Formats: sequence, structure tokens, C-alpha cells
Amino acid sequence: MQNFRINGWLKSFSQFNRNIRLFLLANVFFQIGIGIFMVLYNLYIRALGYPEQMNGNIISMTALAGAIILIPAGFFSDRVGRKKMMLIGAGLGVIILVIRAISESSDILLITAFLTGIFNAFVQVSLVPFLAENSNKEQRVVLFSFNSALMMVANMLGNIAGGLFTDIFQLLSFTEVTSFKMTLLIGVLFQTIALIPISHIEDKQQKVSKRISFKINFKKDKEQWRIIFQFTLATTLIGFGSGLVVPYLNLYFRDRFAASNSSIGFVVSLGQLATAVAMIIGPWMVKRWGEVRSVLILQLTSIPFLLLTGFTKYYLVATLGFLIRQALMNAGNPIIQSLMMDKIDDDKKGLANSLSAMVFSLGWAVMGPISTSIVAKGGSYWGYAIVFMITAILYTLSSVYFYLMFGRKKEDKPGLVVT
Repeated sequence: MQNFRINGWLKSFSQFNRNIRLFLLANVFFQIGIGIFMVLYNLYIRALGYPEQMNGNIISMTALAGAIILIPAGFFSDRVGRKKMMLIGAGLGVIILVIRAISESSDILLITAFLTGIFNAFVQVSLVPFLAENSNKEQRVVLFSFNSALMMVANMLGNIAGGLFTDIFQLLSFTEVTSFKMTLLIGVLFQTIALIPISHIEDKQQKVSKRISFKINFKKDKEQWRIIFQFTLATTLIGFGSGLVVPYLNLYFRDRFAASNSSIGFVVSLGQLATAVAMIIGPWMVKRWGEVRSVLILQLTSIPFLLLTGFTKYYLVATLGFLIRQALMNAGNPIIQSLMMDKIDDDKKGLANSLSAMVFSLGWAVMGPISTSIVAKGGSYWGYAIVFMITAILYTLSSVYFYLMFGRKKEDKPGLVVT
């Protein structure tokens, strides 16, 4: 690990262009807002008095919308430019989040959840191709890891702020529901600020077509479509496993251990910090073991800690298991993104990213109601234990499949230098 030095990261950061720096600044504010929203929204729905299945339905609506719109959004992103797609998605998304933060009607909650999925997709399909188009191959793993680590730290700050603000408002004699609403609106404010640096980005995407076509030529570039399919299938397994557990981690800590809002926010935020540290180590692992082997090591070593979290009856053990699993499993994501962008041609980057995001969202849409139903029937111990176990099986299958598809290829060679 001797070549992994802070000055190497600082040197890499100084070489990022103005677009990347503006994007990173915007992403900090955006992710703080998301961190506040994500740690509280499930609890807010429960505070409104809705049954447990309502949370599953809301998450499913958001994910379903993403699954429906992601491929068309990917085509548009490839043709009209990343900046426009990010601005439209983030701008309209902010308006919808305001409605979600103050509404109590079940119909409005479900409709706005669906719209959130649509506008999130505009940003989601543009993010990875934007980073790829504004960096070279040598910068890419470092850039993706740095961006992901920055997202995790910003999310961590949002998680902490969300829990603290809610508890403070309640100490000031506001009702629980009102405290949630006020804190959620603070989260929306941070996402609104993120629009400012995005608006100053110069869209450098080349060969933007004035005519948008949705025809896909599968006969041409068969190898490209084969690679896209392989990445998509691996992501499908991860998405279905993730959809069982990740959206409900705050409810897990509340149900099994009766944790407070501040405690939940703090634990979830520590998970983001642990992930950020693991992501920074990612480029060093790639240098030593190559991209695919690094992903395999990170993902498979996270499985025992996932099971530990699902089966333990002790809060401290659950916290440690959660932190380690979160860090290891997510640390491979920027490596996978970089590998995919290297293997896919520029004119298909948006579509490839869209397909991966679509199947991931589909997993959340399908598994959301299933997860809440299992927990409702099995209770706070066996209900969560079962969904954690199913997730472990799906994650293991995805990791092994990913290695079999890409691990023996010549492209997966150690050699990324981070000095």
C-alpha cells in the first residue's frame, strides 16, 4: 500500500477539469439533501399513521418509474447532452420533493413518488457518462472512486443532520410530523443549491444529434451488446437483493432495537463514512489485483457481515456488521462503473448506464412490497433475518457471475498507478 498516498489523490484532483470540479461541488449539496431525505422519509410515512406496506408501495412507485423511463432517458441523454438532462431532472425533482415533504394524502404521496423516480432517472443516466466524457482512462477509476467517496461523506452529513434536526425540533415542542416536515424541507434546500454549479457546467458532449432515434441495431456491434447484457445481468441480481434490505435499514434499526432518530441517523452516517474510506482504497486494490478481482474480493467479503447484521440481537453487533458490509459492498461500485465505461463505446454509454440503472430500479420496485410483507409476517427478528439471507444469496450469485464473465479477460490486469 506504499504507493497509495494522499498527494497522489491531490495531484489527480488538480488534473480534473472545471466541469468535474463544478459537478463535484453540486454533488456535495445534492447528496446532503438526499441524505436528510433518505434517513427520514420512511419514518415520516410511519409517523403519518400509514401501515407498513405504504413504505413498500412508495419505494416501489419510485423504482418502477425509474425502470420505465431510464432507457428513453438514456437515449435523450446521449443526444441532447448531460448538462440539460441533469438540470431538468434536478430542477423538477426539487419541486416534487417539496410536495412530498408537506403532503399527507396517500394518493399524492404515491404520485409524487412516481414522479421522483422519473426525474431522478434524468440525473442518474447522465452522471456516469458525464464523468467518463470529462476524464481520460487513466483518471477514471480515481475519479469514480473520489466522486463516490464524496457522495458518501455528503450523505453522512445529511444523515446526521436529518436525525439531529428532527429531534431538536421535537425538543422545541413541535409535533413529530411537523418536525419531519421541517427537516425534509431543509434537505430540499440543499438540493436546490446544487442547481447553481450545475448551471455553470459546459456540456462537452460531442456529436449531439438533432434527431432522436430509438432504434437499436443489435446486429451491429454484437460484442458491445454482449458486454452490456453481461453488466446488466450482474446488476439485476444486485438490484433485487438490495431492494429487499437497503431501503428499510432505518426501519430495521427502529423495529429491532427501538433506536431514536438521532441514533439511526448517526449509524447510517457512519456507514457512509466507512464506505467513503473503502472507496478511496479501491484504486490501490485495482493496482494490485486488477478491477474484476478487486470487485470480487470486496463483494464476497461483505456477505458474512450482511448475515451478521440480519441475525444478531445486539445493537452494537448490528451496527458493526452494517458498517463493514456497507463499506465493502459499495466500494466496488466505482470500479464497476469505470470498467463499464472503458468497455462501452461513447455512443452507447448512456444506454448501457440506463439499462443497469433500470434493472436496479426494477429490483427495488419488485422487492419492496415483498420485503415489507415478509417483515410484517415474520416480525422484527425473523422477518428481517429472512430478507437479509435472501439478499446474501443474490449478492453472492452476482459476484460469482461477474467474475466468470470478466475475470479471465485480458483487460483485467493490475496496473493502475496511484502515487
